[in-house]
Amino acid sequence: MMCKTLGEKVFLAGWLIACLLAKTVTASIYGTIEGVLRMPDGEAPLVNAKISLDDGDRVTYSKHADGSFVFYNVPPGIHLLDVHSHDFQYGQIKVQLLEEKMDEPKCIEYAYPGAPKKAAAYPLNLKPHATYQYFEVKKGFNLFAILKNPMVLMMLFSGGMMFLMPKMMEGMDPEERAQMQKQMQNQQDPTKMLTSLWNDISTGGQEEPARIKSKK
Repeated sequence: MMCKTLGEKVFLAGWLIACLLAKTVTASIYGTIEGVLRMPDGEAPLVNAKISLDDGDRVTYSKHADGSFVFYNVPPGIHLLDVHSHDFQYGQIKVQLLEEKMDEPKCIEYAYPGAPKKAAAYPLNLKPHATYQYFEVKKGFNLFAILKNPMVLMMLFSGGMMFLMPKMMEGMDPEERAQMQKQMQNQQDPTKMLTSLWNDISTGGQEEPARIKSKK
């Protein structure tokens, strides 16, 4: 009975040692990914920003006062790290963890989708590449923008014609001046303008030769 109990104890001890060794080996192939988020000036930390790993499989926040963050128990392989900020645009980081060098991950940064890759130092020290603009900047007074308005152009043209018309009429023949004044009066009265237009169409331009003949 004692031998059986002793054998069971030896077996149990061996099993516990094997489990501890397996746990130690398993724990040794996991690593950490850590870094710091900075503001555009490169000095002030960015706090309470969301950081995700592998499209949201793991999520953490830069909760510390220095803007630092850590991912624990990360398995070997290639991982994608993204920073989610409402104010700044950070690049995407590709982190490669090798089983033989879990403490020395290789990092590559892409400033924006499609941008050329750039080596990044580890631990990560990330700064934004751009600032989001949600509102359009209000433009100041622009005289040329006012001149592009059709209503303003029409007003300027009308004012110019009112100023130039008397100058143009000074050198005209008295009969032509009288005819132009009559046309201007007709334009002010739509009924007279239509009557004059109808008379011109009805006479077919016969009044003009008669007037030229009377001059001769």
